[in-house]
Amino acid sequence: MSDHAAKVALNQQFARVGKALASPRRLEILDLLAQGPRSVEALATETEMSIALTSSHLQVLRSAGLVAVRRDGPSRHYRLAGDDVYAALAALRALARGRLVEVDRALAAYRRVADAPEPMTREELWTRARSGALVILDLRPRVEYEAGHIPGAVSVPLDELAARAGSLSPGREIVAYCRGPYCVLAPQGVEFLRSRGLPARRLEERLPEWRMAGYPIEVGPA
Repeated sequence: MSDHAAKVALNQQFARVGKALASPRRLEILDLLAQGPRSVEALATETEMSIALTSSHLQVLRSAGLVAVRRDGPSRHYRLAGDDVYAALAALRALARGRLVEVDRALAAYRRVADAPEPMTREELWTRARSGALVILDLRPRVEYEAGHIPGAVSVPLDELAARAGSLSPGREIVAYCRGPYCVLAPQGVEFLRSRGLPARRLEERLPEWRMAGYPIEVGPA
């Protein structure tokens, strides 16, 4: 094999990862798996795809080394193969947002709410949470909360927020988080809370970034 042929063969291996990421549905799957392990059936339900199509996408991701699988009897539960996979997903999004103006347009159409006020950083959240000055709301589905959440956070899935907003302390600022800056749950939740006169902001970073930065995570129900 010539030197150039060897170089092409090397780049073909790199391209396998690129091809695996070259699908909006597979990016969606990776984003969900960043919140915690999922079965094929759960992923199919959340992505509104058939089980067969979801399984096909998972096999592409697994072949590229991006996801791992654990068998539990007849079921299979998938997870990200490592933190480097999430880092690659975050880098891809940052690159696209920095290079394509269409990303911000698509994001605005997706959220459909104004992103105000200024999001809270994880450093500020950690400092203020330890003093008891905040109410931390996890607006994700409960299964994601149980897979891992910020210590002290209260699980209030967005579809339950209207019924439970009255029980929130009016004297403390509320910080809501979901899957990150490209998730609609926290912006919609904050908009609803502020419409009720409650001081609310969203957390700037994603939960995986919180964990990867060395901050603690709690697992299990409240």
